[in-house]
Amino acid sequence: MSRVLVVNAGSSSLKHQLREDGAVLARGVVERIGSPQVPDHAAALSAALADLEAGPGLAGLVGVGHRVVHGGTAFTAPALVDDAVEAGIEALSSLAPLHNPPQLAGVRALRRLLPSVPQVAVFDTAFHATIPPEAATYAIPPELAARHGVRRYGFHGTSHRHVTHRAAAVLGVPVGAVRLVTCHIGNGASVTAVRDGLSVDTSMGLTPLEGLVMGTRSGDLDPAVVFHLVREAGMDVADVDDLLNHRSGLRGLAGESDVRAVRRRADAGDERARLALDVYAHRLLKYVGAYLAVVPGVQALVFTAGVGENDARLREAVCSRLEHLGVRLDPAANAAATGPREPVAVDDGTGPVRVLVVPTDEEAEIASQVLDLVGERPGTVPETGPGTGPGTGAP
Repeated sequence: MSRVLVVNAGSSSLKHQLREDGAVLARGVVERIGSPQVPDHAAALSAALADLEAGPGLAGLVGVGHRVVHGGTAFTAPALVDDAVEAGIEALSSLAPLHNPPQLAGVRALRRLLPSVPQVAVFDTAFHATIPPEAATYAIPPELAARHGVRRYGFHGTSHRHVTHRAAAVLGVPVGAVRLVTCHIGNGASVTAVRDGLSVDTSMGLTPLEGLVMGTRSGDLDPAVVFHLVREAGMDVADVDDLLNHRSGLRGLAGESDVRAVRRRADAGDERARLALDVYAHRLLKYVGAYLAVVPGVQALVFTAGVGENDARLREAVCSRLEHLGVRLDPAANAAATGPREPVAVDDGTGPVRVLVVPTDEEAEIASQVLDLVGERPGTVPETGPGTGPGTGAP
């Protein structure tokens, strides 16, 4: 019996799952962290552990997996947490100020509460550590970029890695030979080019703001828009940051961040909502088309996450304009694939590029990586080495 606790700590809430052999034994959310009832992450985790002890129990717990958003270039694989790893995560907080600090608080709390259980940090950026320099480098002076850690890092890596492995199995191709374009489309959204099982480009960059139009994020825009808003609208840096991250995307275009709500309004004749969906789909189409060029011989286009798995009309809007590139959708199979529990093909089988809807499960992926790292699978041994601890220099 090898149980793994998976923890995803946010600034005001904490999600957790207890898993064993691929099954979810228990899950929960502790909210209102910072309130008198739950003053900090230690209190939230104490409450979560008490609930687990009263339920399935923690007997057989072999490790805890913590989702950590930003690993920079210091962490390119899961890391067994020690004081040096804690310090490395903290040093990267300037690159993910909303995410790394609460996640680090969760790590520190559980190291105190479960001192004999290995703690493993699993980084959203790690899967993208294989992106080559020509895709990771921004065209600014390299000395400045190195000093401040400015480069493409990419995010949603845990999800992209999970669906890469599942898609390879569906296709009957070894992971080391699979070539994909994977689309993680939820409130946050990103596209990744996968060549021979490795990420070689991705739409998110230094932060999760770059790339696709998302629920509340603008995605790509001319950087001069920022200067223009500062000069002409009297906005300061904090105003523009809030605008582009929290008041743009679908929310900015249509007043709603939920694709389902925007689609209902568009179907009812709301032109603003219709335009928002057109912009949303067009940006996704551009990235998919670009990554079909980046990865010659793509075997499948993969849709995952909340919108990708459930919105057949978005998949149709993208795939119907890629027929000249070998993407041929089966309309009936696509319409039927709404929230499938297992991977399903929605192409018509006549083209060189399959179209798959693959459910993501980031918690399962984190648990799997924890088991590999702590040596709880046949043939695995705990190890440290390059990419499993903090590096030196700028992240």
